[in-house]
Amino acid sequence: MVIGHRGAAGWRPEHTAASYTYAVQTGADWIEPDLVPTKDHVLVVRHENEISQTTDVARRPEFAGRRTTKTVDGRSVTGWFTEDFTLAELKTLRAVERLPQVRNRNTVFDGREEVMTFQEVVDLARKLSKAHGRTIAVFPETKHPTYFRSIGLPLEPRLASAIRRNRLGRRECVVQSFEPTSLQRMTGLGVPLWQALGTTGGPYDLPATTYREMTTPNGLADIAQYADWIGPDKSSLVGTSLLADAHAAGLRVGPYTFRAENQFLPAEFRRGTGSTDFGDAFAEYALYYRMGVDAVVSDFPDLAVMARRG
Repeated sequence: MVIGHRGAAGWRPEHTAASYTYAVQTGADWIEPDLVPTKDHVLVVRHENEISQTTDVARRPEFAGRRTTKTVDGRSVTGWFTEDFTLAELKTLRAVERLPQVRNRNTVFDGREEVMTFQEVVDLARKLSKAHGRTIAVFPETKHPTYFRSIGLPLEPRLASAIRRNRLGRRECVVQSFEPTSLQRMTGLGVPLWQALGTTGGPYDLPATTYREMTTPNGLADIAQYADWIGPDKSSLVGTSLLADAHAAGLRVGPYTFRAENQFLPAEFRRGTGSTDFGDAFAEYALYYRMGVDAVVSDFPDLAVMARRG
């Protein structure tokens, strides 16, 4: 499977209709919306609840007073937060490129797209499925679920309701999270669950557990009790038995995040001297496809699809 990370974030501002549409047009099988709530408890699609990097909120004088500092997952964060805005207010904002110094080409699209709801992504996926004659799955991730539960805006009930309301089946939806308890709250939905894994530390909801422990054979066996997939950082698969161990536990494996720019590539795949120039992304995909991964999560799904074709 080729999964469009936040759509086609290498080519369009992330989490926009244009980004998702381009991902599907160029061959993505799944599209990924990260989920955070609004003040009125609507699930919207942003990578984090602080939105100054991905919208024009900092340039909106009417919202200057909303800037604040919060502690999210143990970190102090200053900015503007989705949970302090109603959906109607968020809809007045416009999306911008997260990495303008890296992906300056994408800034031409700044200001053209609004913040999407999860329902709008589901509707778009179904529209694109019909247009392209194949099922496009949505791949929602619960972001900061412990934090949102602590402030009375739990993600899981709203996501579960949306999955049921839209009658999303196993081929149409896969739910992911870095927090095991968030996934365990959704085991009865009839859709696959994907345990995302970091490279350091551990899941915020289980402070006594490390990601290193979760990737041992015993840890993978525990994950297999509630999840169908693991999503490790791609570097975790190089020179380790993690892929084989996960497959032995009955889990499928989808590493993240594949990007084409030199600064995101291992040294052996960099080309030229510019950090934002494209390196040999095709060689990197080929390496992981030869390993036998079951999916790749990519900012450039078009390149992932081309590499899959050989």
